Amino acid sequence: MAKLYFNYSTMNAGKSTVLLQASHNYRERGMDTYLMTAALDGRAGAGKIASRIGISSEADTFDTDDDVFAMIEARLAQGKIACVFIDEAQFLTEDQVWQLARAVDDLNVPVLAYGLRVDFQGRLFPGSAALLALADEMREVRTICECGRKATMVIRQDENGNPITQGAQVQIGGNETYVSLCRRHWREAVGT
Repeated sequence: MAKLYFNYSTMNAGKSTVLLQASHNYRERGMDTYLMTAALDGRAGAGKIASRIGISSEADTFDTDDDVFAMIEARLAQGKIACVFIDEAQFLTEDQVWQLARAVDDLNVPVLAYGLRVDFQGRLFPGSAALLALADEMREVRTICECGRKATMVIRQDENGNPITQGAQVQIGGNETYVSLCRRHWREAVGT
C-alpha cells in the first residue's frame, strides 16, 4: 500500500543526499522514479536537485499555483514509476500537500517528501505543517549543532555572521546564510 512520507530536518542535514540515494537505489533495480523540486530554489540550477556533497539529478519543478496531483498523473501516463520524490517540500502549499495525499490514495504511488520543518524564527512552513498533519509516516534526518547535540532549529545570519530575527519567511540560501543549532543555542543566538 502506498504512503505519504515526510522526511524533515534543519538545513545541512543531508535531506537531498538521502533523496538522491533512495532514487538511485530504485533506478539501479530497474524501477523508475519521478523527482520534483520547488521552482523557487534554483541554487543548483533550474530543475535540478543537488546535494552539498556533489551529487545531483534533473527534476520537474513545482510552483505554488501548480497542481502536483495533475503533474504526477501526467508522469504516470508516460510510464510506471515506483515512487515520487519531492525536494524542498516546505515550499508546497497546503492544497498541494492534499494533492500529494490524493496521489497516494487514488493513484497508489508512494510519495516521499523532503524538507525543512521550521524556519529561522522557529515557525512551521505551511507545506511542512500540512505534511506533519497528513503524512502516513514521518522521519527525522538528523544533523548536529556546534555543541554536538541534535540540531532542531536554524538561524539566518547576515554577511558578518550576526543572527537575523526579522524578515520574510523565505530567503533562499545555504551555508553562507543559515546555521543549524540545537534549541538552546538557537535561543541564545536570537535572544529568547
